[in-house]
Amino acid sequence: MSPDAGGALPEVAATPEHTAAPPRSRLAVLEDAVSVGALVLMAAIPIAEALIRPVYPTGIPGSSMWVQHLTLWVAFLGAAVASRRGELLSLSAGPSMVSEVWRPRLLSLSGAVGVVVSVVLSYASVVLTRAEWDGGRELALGVPVWVAVAVMPVGFLLIAWRLWRRIPAHWGRWTAILGLAIPLLLHEGLTGWDLTGYGIEWPLLALILIAAAFGAPIFVALGGAAAVLLWSNWDPVSAIPAEAYSMVTKPMLPTIPLFTLAGYILAEGGAPKRLVVLFRGVFGWMPGGVAVVAIVMSAFFTCFTGGSGVTILAMGGLMFPLLLADGHRPKFATGLLTAAGSLGLLIPPSVAVILYAIVAEVDIPRLFVAGLIPSALQIVLVAGFTILVTRRFAGQRFKGTTSSFRIREAAQALWTAKWEASIPFVVIGVMLGGIATLVEAAAITVLYALFIEFVIHREGKTFSDLVRTGANAVTLIGGVLLILGAALGLTNYLIFADIPGMAIDWVQSFVASPLFFLLLLNIFLLIVGCLMDIYSAIVVVVPLVAPLGLAFGIDPLHLGVIFLTNLELGYLTPPVGMNLFLASYRFKRPLGEVYRASVPFLLIRAGAVLLVTYIPYLTLALPGLFFD
Repeated sequence: MSPDAGGALPEVAATPEHTAAPPRSRLAVLEDAVSVGALVLMAAIPIAEALIRPVYPTGIPGSSMWVQHLTLWVAFLGAAVASRRGELLSLSAGPSMVSEVWRPRLLSLSGAVGVVVSVVLSYASVVLTRAEWDGGRELALGVPVWVAVAVMPVGFLLIAWRLWRRIPAHWGRWTAILGLAIPLLLHEGLTGWDLTGYGIEWPLLALILIAAAFGAPIFVALGGAAAVLLWSNWDPVSAIPAEAYSMVTKPMLPTIPLFTLAGYILAEGGAPKRLVVLFRGVFGWMPGGVAVVAIVMSAFFTCFTGGSGVTILAMGGLMFPLLLADGHRPKFATGLLTAAGSLGLLIPPSVAVILYAIVAEVDIPRLFVAGLIPSALQIVLVAGFTILVTRRFAGQRFKGTTSSFRIREAAQALWTAKWEASIPFVVIGVMLGGIATLVEAAAITVLYALFIEFVIHREGKTFSDLVRTGANAVTLIGGVLLILGAALGLTNYLIFADIPGMAIDWVQSFVASPLFFLLLLNIFLLIVGCLMDIYSAIVVVVPLVAPLGLAFGIDPLHLGVIFLTNLELGYLTPPVGMNLFLASYRFKRPLGEVYRASVPFLLIRAGAVLLVTYIPYLTLALPGLFFD
């Protein structure tokens, strides 16, 4: 699974090497400036709120509302920036599997479908904006809500325009224009024809599925399917942007862009190199020490960037040469870094955990605590396997990895990376100390990351570097949040149609044992993890799985950890696990070689998933200790 409709990889923008950019138009400069400015304001307001609260308990008027609606602007302007860069997330393995003759035709078809769906979602957003205009709601200080919501139709139109311009064939562009007649014909208010009930939705869904398989952005697949299904059920298509608005303006969702921005700031600075020094000083003495460093670094990095793809692309260039220099074979290094890319998705402040908690309506701190032991278990198992492999060949190939632990070297390494190493303690400390809420803690993390990279370790950083880092972060944030909004529209239909209730009845008709249910759940989630990115999977699948878990007596925290660990494993599962494609791209290895290199680590991670699934104590022990 590759993240871009045109075959490019969005996370490349996060790597220090990827700095060149083509000349930008005035619109592009304006988009970048407004989106980065909105992201900066998102961080500034919670920090100001935390600072003035001791003096003015009432705080900033409407601060939480401002931050939530700034998230809406960051989401849709960031998505527009991602479409301009050709970095909207997509399932683009399809075009690479067909001949050069058919590839432009399939890309043209998928682009045309993307344009039509984007225009339909823009129209639905206009309906929502008009409803807010008529409702007269205000944010604060007299600013009407419709001003914030108006960014949604504008964002969808910009995306449609850019998708249209990227269609490779002229006939594809004309097909997109002519395709706009389809939603017009289906609109009963315009034609007076009620065409529901004639089975029209099935060929439309098939067309959207084909487009998604051959490069259409993921939001097109989810949003297009939601629009068709809502229309066929006589429900308003405006429910899609309405649900997207509801999701993006949830009180805890701003933590996702804020922690992502903090991760990008750290990635663009020298933090990865200093952390390598730290972990090498702590773990480098043992057999396979550099490999263990790669595992721990990847887990640490992923929990802050929120995506395993960013970890592979950013950390791969740093760790791959170190592993080779330490004597590891390229195949082993490829498999290790591919597997390690998703190890940190359960560690605070992972945005995947935050999103799951929001969608499943479970307590965020409890879910974080529940994931600590499963995270440690996976890291220990992968590291243990690495050490065993290293010991087997230590006498033949590995250099300097069996010396004893030297406390002075470890202390010097800790001092070198003391600022970066202190980040988790700062985040946890301000929350547990009652100094800040989770959103405020995320904003403080951004400020702390800026302080580290631009004040403590300047390294030639300029204001333009900060703007570029913010634009890269906004691109990923917008692409992800756009998918979440579209996925929530599909979830809305599932709830309207009572799909969760029917799923419970169907599963209970042939499954009586909770243990058998968990096995089937593992298989199902493994498939989901292969085919969907983790964020859209959370929004679409959790409303289906959570009621099933309750029906079989599975603790919600345990179910959440099972869900996330299975999706982590899906990143590694052939043939379309996303980490496999990203590793092939980053390490310049054939995809078949990446598959073979990842198999041992896949089996180890699968064993960890089964242990977490069938031993609830691993998940529930710490929450019971700290919260009950």
